Amino acid sequence: MARDPYQELGVSRTASADEIRKAFRKLAKQFHPDTNPGNAAAEERFKQVSAAFDILGDAAKKKKFDAGEIDADGRETMRGFGGASGAGNPFGAGGFQRGGFSARTGDGPEVDLGDLFGDILGRGARGGGGFGGGAGGGGFSPRGADVKARLDIDLEEAIRGGKKRVAFSDGRTIDVTIPVGAQEGQTLRLKGQGSPGRAGPGDALIELTFKPHPIYRREGETLVMDLPVSIPDAVLGGKVEAPTPDGNVMLAVPKGSSSGATLRLKGRGLVDAKGKRGDLLARLMLTLPETIDPDLEKFAQAWREQKPYTPKRK
Repeated sequence: MARDPYQELGVSRTASADEIRKAFRKLAKQFHPDTNPGNAAAEERFKQVSAAFDILGDAAKKKKFDAGEIDADGRETMRGFGGASGAGNPFGAGGFQRGGFSARTGDGPEVDLGDLFGDILGRGARGGGGFGGGAGGGGFSPRGADVKARLDIDLEEAIRGGKKRVAFSDGRTIDVTIPVGAQEGQTLRLKGQGSPGRAGPGDALIELTFKPHPIYRREGETLVMDLPVSIPDAVLGGKVEAPTPDGNVMLAVPKGSSSGATLRLKGRGLVDAKGKRGDLLARLMLTLPETIDPDLEKFAQAWREQKPYTPKRK
């Protein structure tokens, strides 16, 4: 048999509805199974305070309990065999009708646990009795509410997949598996990781967003980057090391390349919704050395005097 619900929540019999709600929130957060994994005692304590709030958080049930009409388990107390309904029948209106946790009835207890479980607990089923018996029918309260979170991932993680940890507002953390070829705005559903409920917890919905990248710019499934090249490599041609989401590669720069010329690396971009890789475009940027060598300066001076030219906009 359950203990006195006032004792379970640690409040006086004159406590206000707000005081009862605050006491339940504090204890629920302390003993919630997600913050005490594998702790059977904490889980049992969580069930006890939840059952106590089921009585005291419902104004109608609290009134009945205070009047001695129901016990701490929510069962109607014996009133003899008489009465307007079910006279002479110990199992009528005044007898043994309900047991265990009842489904939430009427305007039953509801508490906003957004900061505790990440969302508001689902509102219970209207009407009906408990787990069994009784003319009112019965059933479980609905499953817990779904919770939502946003997870920022790198472009490389979107392409290759992997694991990443997401934190919820109640302090829980979950390792999320990022699928290969993840899409921005894609929502991952984690079964049973939402808010608790009498009929089971809800789900966690994780929305994926892409972080800005220090090297690549996104144009759909195509990635674009600036690739610095030296003057000799641009004039004479050569191979330069270029980064890609899959690792560095050696890229051939054609002889006589100008700044702004674009080289395409096939299949090195993002993955589209059909699983096909886009391309990576390397935009060449002619780059001078940080310190101008005297020989280079002399060569440039002679070139300007002997072979002047004015670049034209393409």
